[in-house]
Amino acid sequence: MKFTLSWLKEHLDTSASLTEIADALTDLGLEVEDIHDPASALAPFTIAQIEHAEQHPDADRLRVLRVATDEGEKQIVCGAPNARAGLIGVLAKPGDYVPGIDLTLGVGKIRGVESHGMMASEREMQMSDEHDGIIELPSGEIGQKFTDWLAQNAPDRIDPMIHIKITPNRPDALGVRGIARDLAARGLGRLKPLAIQPVAGSFDSPLAVTIAPDVLDRAPHFAGRLIRGVRNGPSPEWLQQRLRAIGLRPISALVDITNLFTYDLNRPLHVFDAGKVAGDLSVRAAVADETMLALDGKTYALRAGDLVIADANGPQSLAGIMGGEASGVTDATTDVFLESAWWQPIGVAATGRALRINSDARYRFERGADPAFTLPGLELATQLILDLCGGEASHVVEAGGAPDHSRAYRLDPARTQSLVGLDIPESEQRATLQALGFVMDGDMAQVPSWRPDVQGEADLVEEIARIASLSLLQGQPLPRPRAGVPQPVLTPLQRRESAARRAAAALGYNECVTYSFIEQGAAALFGGGSDAVRIENPISSEMTHLRPDLLPGLLAAAARNQARGFMDLALFEIGPVFKGGEPGQQTGQICGLLVGATAPRDPYGSRRPVDLYDAKADAEAILSAVGAPARAQIDRKLDGWWHPGRAGNIALGPNRLASFGELHPRILRALDIKGPAVAFTVHVGNVPLPKTRTPTRPALAISDLQAVERDFAFVVDERVEAAALVNAAQGADKALIARVAVFDEFRGERAAAQMGPGKKSLALTVRLQPRDKTLTDAEIEAVAAKIVDKVARATGGTLRG
Repeated sequence: MKFTLSWLKEHLDTSASLTEIADALTDLGLEVEDIHDPASALAPFTIAQIEHAEQHPDADRLRVLRVATDEGEKQIVCGAPNARAGLIGVLAKPGDYVPGIDLTLGVGKIRGVESHGMMASEREMQMSDEHDGIIELPSGEIGQKFTDWLAQNAPDRIDPMIHIKITPNRPDALGVRGIARDLAARGLGRLKPLAIQPVAGSFDSPLAVTIAPDVLDRAPHFAGRLIRGVRNGPSPEWLQQRLRAIGLRPISALVDITNLFTYDLNRPLHVFDAGKVAGDLSVRAAVADETMLALDGKTYALRAGDLVIADANGPQSLAGIMGGEASGVTDATTDVFLESAWWQPIGVAATGRALRINSDARYRFERGADPAFTLPGLELATQLILDLCGGEASHVVEAGGAPDHSRAYRLDPARTQSLVGLDIPESEQRATLQALGFVMDGDMAQVPSWRPDVQGEADLVEEIARIASLSLLQGQPLPRPRAGVPQPVLTPLQRRESAARRAAAALGYNECVTYSFIEQGAAALFGGGSDAVRIENPISSEMTHLRPDLLPGLLAAAARNQARGFMDLALFEIGPVFKGGEPGQQTGQICGLLVGATAPRDPYGSRRPVDLYDAKADAEAILSAVGAPARAQIDRKLDGWWHPGRAGNIALGPNRLASFGELHPRILRALDIKGPAVAFTVHVGNVPLPKTRTPTRPALAISDLQAVERDFAFVVDERVEAAALVNAAQGADKALIARVAVFDEFRGERAAAQMGPGKKSLALTVRLQPRDKTLTDAEIEAVAAKIVDKVARATGGTLRG
């Protein structure tokens, strides 16, 4: 929305400066995007008088001028046909920036003659498109600032233009008067009264207007009148200058008047050339295959149902959007029909979007013009046409009536404090609403017709706070329920997720955040994809189901990276997964994915493919970070997307804490993953909470006695897992045995030749840590015997000879 300062002051009696007005507008929610002040660009230029003009010796179209300036006489070369002795004009000196030609002047030679500046035209000053000659002033003092002369003789030429941003909920601010009303309510002046005197018609309009019954809900009110004997020449200079200042091109007096009302009072109007209208005008729905040549020069194929104003020849205007070329006014127009109507916003928006027409009328009607201003706007526009174009007006013809906009809401002064946090006296609240046009009836506020956005009591509070200024709000500390240390805000699960995130990042993983929706095929690979988790209205065909696991999203991210040449990846994600569509069937997961190799290529051979032990180590590190018990079991009750022989679960009895290992080859093929890929999934919610809740750590227990390590090599069946030997050895003496680890495996043809077919050798190292006294050889041998016995009974293994 654009307007000039003088235009605003026609509605607002104010002495506020341009800066004060701009600051207030932004604070009121009408954000100022730009201010164009012509005076700032014209500030360097002064008035000068040509004392002598003679022909340039080497150019027929140039003259050499001697010009009287405030710095003495200057020689200037000029090509303007009106350059002559005695002319008073505008001088640009060397060093001045000329906006119309985007040039900073300097002393130069033109055909061998020095020129010390230039006498400027209006186009060079960016005042208009006139460039046939230099500016001629009727009077002026030599050396006077050109802006001072304009302020005294033509203030409209240096009128500042203000450009504000209008939010969709403020259609009233699409007219200069609506903006003035807000500023007056803020206290920056007084809103001038708008005098509306009905024009007495002198004859009956030969054109009647009707509204088809099936479109009354979209076109409830249509009015107009015939004005005969008008003269449609150029509009007055003040009107042309006002339109140019906001970027509109003056066309003719009749058209310029309708544009003025659109921006001045937010009342779009339309004028038909009555001599080109066949029969009466009717508002109806367009039929299929109807077309209309609009005023923008384009022919539009109308949809069945589009709202039009038609005569006997067909559509003459798209209701609320744009008029038609066939009935448009020209300089030869003598009789016009002035139309003022109110159109339902949704219908105007739908037609405008379908036909891709943007116009000032559509912009206002689709946001909500004032339904009660249809007839007053018609009367004001009639009077201006009579004043500027002459003519004689008919009686008003009308179809339908203004829709009922009346509504009222209770003003509760205490809600301003509770909703906004501003303590505003009740008298000030009531005065604010009245200044904005609300009518107070006791504690009920009647909403004005031009405010369709006010739809409840909270909106009254918003208006009061907006006018008072939200900048008055002061930060206040939140009240504490009681003295002392506040209770923790985060739940144990949230704290564990935070710890897991830090641990995964420390291990070198990059965090991913993927959608909770995946396509059905990917969901089915991970045990999901049922109708219970199908999205009713999916974003796309690739996001139809809630994810049953985090791995599909990580694998898709890995595939995208591999397609772009990044083959070695370490990704993790923390988020919810869904086992069903009912409450309580959502759980949290932490997933990590390793693809490719463990290190970049180097000359030392440190690069190797990732394997299941990398995933196992990282899963154990994250479990440790979230407080899982150190002693857990490994089992093979795997889900179908894990490799059947190279994966496992970390569990506490039946409670699965994590899964790790290689992914099944068919999963990698289905999701287009190249190279080795291992992963882990940690179920944070399954990790048991500590029995004692204390923020302190237990005391560190360190023994100062020498630890003892013993190695054992057992021959067992090939199908025996190493974990079975470790657990058996660990249980031989839980007090003394601090650690058991596998350090060697011997299997294959050579092992079969030495130990028999189907056999392998596993070597364990056992660390004994005494607490009370140093162990004797006999005590060590006793523990060793227990270890051999435990392993033999648990696995059938024997010591290797």
